[in-house]
Amino acid sequence: MNPSFFLGRRLGELLDLFRGRMSIALLLSLAVSSGFAHDAAAQSQPPAQPSAQVQTDQAAPTDVTADSINIEMKDKLDGLRQQLSAFRESVNTAADDDAKLADIRVRAEAIVEDMRVASDAMKVRVEQIQGRITSLGEPPATGQPAEAPAVAEERGKLQNERSQLNLIVDDAGNLQNSATQLANTITNLRRALFAQTLFRHTELTPEVFVDAGNAFITEMRDFSSTIASWTSFVWRFKAFSLLGAIGLSVGAAFLFLAGGYRLFGRFLRRNDSANPAYIKRLSYTFWSTVMQSVSFAAFLITSYLFLEGFNVLRPDVAPMIATFFGFVWFVHFVWKLTYAALAPNETGWRLVRITDRGARLLSLAIIAMAVVNGLDYLLGAVSEALGSPLVLTIAKSLIASVVIGLILIAISFIRPVMTEGEDPTGQGRPWPRYFSVALRVMGGLLLLCVIAGYVGLARFASTQIVLTGAVLALIYIGILSGKAIAKRGAFNDTALGRRLVERHRFGEIGLDQAGLLVGLGIYVIALALGIPLILITWGFQITDIESWVVSFFTEFRIGSISISIVGIFGGVLLFALGYIVTRWAQKWIDGNVLARSHVDIGVRNSVKTGIGYLGVGLAVIIGVSAAGINLSNLALVASALSVGIGFGLQNIVSNFVSGLILLVERPFKVGDHVVTGTTEGIVKRISVRATEIETFRQQAIIVPNSDLINAAVGNWTLKNRIQRSEIKVSVSYESDPEKVMAILLAIVEKVPEILRNPGPHVEFLAFGGSSLDFELRFHLADMSEGLRVRNDIRIEILKQFREQGVEIPFPRSEVVYHRGSPILLEEPDVRGGA
Repeated sequence: MNPSFFLGRRLGELLDLFRGRMSIALLLSLAVSSGFAHDAAAQSQPPAQPSAQVQTDQAAPTDVTADSINIEMKDKLDGLRQQLSAFRESVNTAADDDAKLADIRVRAEAIVEDMRVASDAMKVRVEQIQGRITSLGEPPATGQPAEAPAVAEERGKLQNERSQLNLIVDDAGNLQNSATQLANTITNLRRALFAQTLFRHTELTPEVFVDAGNAFITEMRDFSSTIASWTSFVWRFKAFSLLGAIGLSVGAAFLFLAGGYRLFGRFLRRNDSANPAYIKRLSYTFWSTVMQSVSFAAFLITSYLFLEGFNVLRPDVAPMIATFFGFVWFVHFVWKLTYAALAPNETGWRLVRITDRGARLLSLAIIAMAVVNGLDYLLGAVSEALGSPLVLTIAKSLIASVVIGLILIAISFIRPVMTEGEDPTGQGRPWPRYFSVALRVMGGLLLLCVIAGYVGLARFASTQIVLTGAVLALIYIGILSGKAIAKRGAFNDTALGRRLVERHRFGEIGLDQAGLLVGLGIYVIALALGIPLILITWGFQITDIESWVVSFFTEFRIGSISISIVGIFGGVLLFALGYIVTRWAQKWIDGNVLARSHVDIGVRNSVKTGIGYLGVGLAVIIGVSAAGINLSNLALVASALSVGIGFGLQNIVSNFVSGLILLVERPFKVGDHVVTGTTEGIVKRISVRATEIETFRQQAIIVPNSDLINAAVGNWTLKNRIQRSEIKVSVSYESDPEKVMAILLAIVEKVPEILRNPGPHVEFLAFGGSSLDFELRFHLADMSEGLRVRNDIRIEILKQFREQGVEIPFPRSEVVYHRGSPILLEEPDVRGGA
């Protein structure tokens, strides 16, 4: 019931198990690597060209290495076989010790896993050898020319190595089957032992109680003498060790108890609020119970390890001290949970609606059951350590079960229930009928089991009622607390939420997401703390839980699929690291190398995007490989889905390939002025699937990349940003054309943005219907300045024409009325002027 008793021993066993697995993994890696080296050397040197002697000399070190590794593997298998035989003998001698059986089963399952890994590695090497033999070809048939001696020698060595590896694989498979059978046998033995212990029948006769009384007197005498002799021996010969252990235990108390209270004190005390919110009451109950229980457990475990480490405990005293620490922690846990949830002295912090008197009575009853149940296990450990008769343990469990059953029946008669708004100091009302009946049924069943002689079953049921009930209550409170915090807007009113707002400027959405994460974290903490305790109370050993946890985080199999939580987390971390490095490389190359080289912004964007694709692709490959996902399986899946991808995702693939072509060929780049179809604007971004073009009205248009590849695209800035601009001007027929052309050229010569090479010029376009038409043409270094420059030039043209008397005409019509005729004649004025 107390994990501290098993902690030191289990640490050493896990280290030994880790060393054994590491040695096997090292041998397998050497075998496979030597096989790769042998194949590479053989394939890099054709057998027909060099002499046989040279090839024999070159292959000798590899063969020696392979033979030595095979010998080491055989020795390792022999050692594991002897270890498995020792396990079988231990099972026969410890058939009634559940803890030893659980430990042996874990070791047998480790052998199964080692043999599976060994078989897989050896099969890989056999496939390599078979591939090399196939590449050498079939030996010549009878009557054909003999092959080169070096080739025949290499084929013989490969066949010999393949035979040896096949033998090792078969041996490992047989050893794996034997270990699996042993693990299954142990599982059946433990199941039978549990059922036998639980349903063992005892005849309750007066002689049983007389024998139990005599054994109890003898046990008390032996206990007092044992404790006295131990304390006397420790004080005489290990006083300094005892004082050192006590001093370190006091330091552990300051570290775990005082330090924990200093760090998390705000969660461990109630404030002066008389009517706190429900979420605050839930949080206080859960966190105060968890933190104080975990801190106290850490203090007790370290204290026991200090006593054991200083060699102060004797083998007969150590189990009693360990169980005593477990008893103290168990009572402390139930006490903290009960007083936090029921709050006998503070009505406002109570989680349930019961009276003050009912809260006090319930608290006393629950703590009394915890003390009785804990004393049962403590006295049972004393009897086991002192070798007392089994009848005494039965009598102790009988008394404890009867007391707990009577307390349950007594609780059913308490009247603690009150309605909302009722005075908590009142008398209260009885429990709901279903609840009181359930309590009486549980208490009656405990008494009935005792009367029928099934004391073990009664003891097990009473333990589940007290310990499992307390743990389930804590888990339920934790889940309620997490659910309350995860509600929308609830996290804003918590102390942590207010601190995030004050220090880190969290917004409403950020707080809501943080509250969801905190709620999920509370779920995980409640389940991670509660489930192991429930499993231990239900008869599972710590080694079972350790094995499940290690298997869950390192490797668990679903059919033929192997999943590793640690590998997945490692793959995610490596991908995140690769993504961060990629972003840093993009930023550094763009801001340092390319910027200092005065590279065009479009080239910088293409290089930056290409580095991003390459880096993210490598990060994905590394992360997937680290997660333990076989890429060959993904290739098979991809090939199987290739037809569907070809039809269903052809547009996406087309756009992706088109995006890569755009980045490589660069027909346009970010910042270019392009025209495609009815869309004209500036390229803002080129992504994998589409290109973003922003029009001059600030509208973002997303154009698929395949449309830009397959359609005509006009790029005003492909080679440079020089653009020719035109301004059309019309003057009256009375104007001097040469004067008009001179005025226009004089105006553009004053504009600094206009290029002098090629220089501006004026074209006399045509004789219009009412004007002489001219066109002023000039080139700008930057087309983005065209609109402003043209506007300024038009304004200046208007000013100069007005100053120098040049008239800009407009169309005229003469209307002639003929009497008696409704016909309207319109004739244009072709003379010009006014």
